[in-house]
Amino acid sequence: MLPLVGVAQSAEGNEVTTPEVAPAEQPAAPPAASQQIDKRIFGVLPNYRTADGSAPFMPISAKRKFYIAAKDSFDYPVYPLSAAFAGLYQLDDQNPSFGQGVKGYAKRFAASYGDQAIGNMMTEAIMPALLHEDPRYFRIGAAGGSKWHRVGYAVTRVMVVRTDKGKWDFNYSEWLGNGTAVAISNLYYPGDTRNVADNVEKLGVQVATDAFSQVLKEFWPDIKHKLFKK
Repeated sequence: MLPLVGVAQSAEGNEVTTPEVAPAEQPAAPPAASQQIDKRIFGVLPNYRTADGSAPFMPISAKRKFYIAAKDSFDYPVYPLSAAFAGLYQLDDQNPSFGQGVKGYAKRFAASYGDQAIGNMMTEAIMPALLHEDPRYFRIGAAGGSKWHRVGYAVTRVMVVRTDKGKWDFNYSEWLGNGTAVAISNLYYPGDTRNVADNVEKLGVQVATDAFSQVLKEFWPDIKHKLFKK
């Protein structure tokens, strides 16, 4: 911008050109605030993998992917959750060769925790780092459309994932990661469950659990608002 100038009279009567200061431009308005993402759902369940889908995409490093997976695998709520699943398996007498009593429960607890931790590390860290995929769930919120549209979006994220370049692609990390975790689980589950049918069932349960968790991640802020709006 060219500076504005003014004309003034000197003491001798000569005209003197003096510069005038142009008014300062108004600063640009700050960008809208991003969604606030809680690190825990219901104050308990780990929620480190959720990101704001309305914000500009920024890739994360492999180190960050391992950090997210570690928080999901070793955060304290994972242990009581594994204990609860072990109790259900004990009541249902799943994997009878584990036995009953304290010894049988301990085996079921170790197996339940192993399923969660190994699955998390494979799908959220190791495979995403190797395949250059982003393990985060990008929440779209109320601005993303109707509730059913959001449910459909959340469920289908087990099929679709963002790459490190920000493009959408097939979620190889979800399926290869959980498939690898199921294969590893054959090392600590009894021999009578090491067959194709049982492994396919385990894979289906793992993927379905991830789909449900993503629906919970999508709607948790809405649930929280209704529960604690006062």
